[in-house]
Amino acid sequence: MIAPIAPPALLAVPDLAAVGEARRAVASFAESVGLGADALGRLALIATEAATNLARHAGGGSLLLRRIGSGRARGVEVVAVDRGRGMEDVGRCLRDGFSTSGTRGEGLGAISRRADLFDIWSQPGKGTVVMARVVESADEPVESLPTGAVNVALAHQPISGDAWAVNERPDAVSLCLVDGLGHGPHAAEAAHEALRVFREQAGAAPEEALRALHLALMKSRGAAASICRIPRDDGPIRFAGIGNVAGTVVTRDGRRGMLCHNGILGHQVGRIGANDYAAASGDLIVLHSDGLTMNWELSAYPGLSQRHPAIVAAILWRDHARGRDDACVVVVRRGTPG
Repeated sequence: MIAPIAPPALLAVPDLAAVGEARRAVASFAESVGLGADALGRLALIATEAATNLARHAGGGSLLLRRIGSGRARGVEVVAVDRGRGMEDVGRCLRDGFSTSGTRGEGLGAISRRADLFDIWSQPGKGTVVMARVVESADEPVESLPTGAVNVALAHQPISGDAWAVNERPDAVSLCLVDGLGHGPHAAEAAHEALRVFREQAGAAPEEALRALHLALMKSRGAAASICRIPRDDGPIRFAGIGNVAGTVVTRDGRRGMLCHNGILGHQVGRIGANDYAAASGDLIVLHSDGLTMNWELSAYPGLSQRHPAIVAAILWRDHARGRDDACVVVVRRGTPG
């Protein structure tokens, strides 16, 4: 099965006046995914509570929306991100009736009850990230490996020139992240042409798929791209990259960068090769464009590496986006379905 991933929407929530607009935007997004009345109702409440929390407790923040899954398992993921004061005791804040601002204190509890999948990370002084997923059929997994992603266009651009996708096969899961040269619609055109070819190359090794992308992009402005193949068994992952894109394996002992070669797919490339890397169950695989800096360390965020990859991706975007280019980051945990 090949599962293309739709880009997310980014909603700013600076104050309480923006809560209604955020709720309507989430409802419109969910309707475009084709969700039924029950899922729409739950998402509306989640959006209202999440946006209210951002405005009331964190001094503002952002909602990230992403379509997840396909078929009966399709759904919407809402991630609320802030730089507020954080929480001393997350468990206590999740209990109904607890409030730091004199309200009824039902926000986080209401979100967790109505979500099919819920996760949260918070640290005093480092803000909070809340993830909630609502799907049409909770009996089917939306993905075979827990996955999170953020793809945000450069300010004032109508579309991101970065893109990503997943190929699901019985023997392996393959990830592709593409950074179209420059930004805007022409960069997006190159990136999505690369993803089209990646989907056609579902069974190919990463280096073979990159060669196919190179040929396909010769009439475009070109792109950087990385492809990572994660076997279903415990074998090593295989990674190939061309251009200024990054791949990293995060283990319990730290992080290990994966090798990308110089060049621009569709224009000038040298060697297109691949390398194998050890990755145990529970390890994270992180791909990102150069819209994020490389100087991140998950160890700076206690407990973050154990949270859902959607939480990890949101933190990396929040704290390490350069702000002068499109920014895309994909995080996958090797292990059980999400």
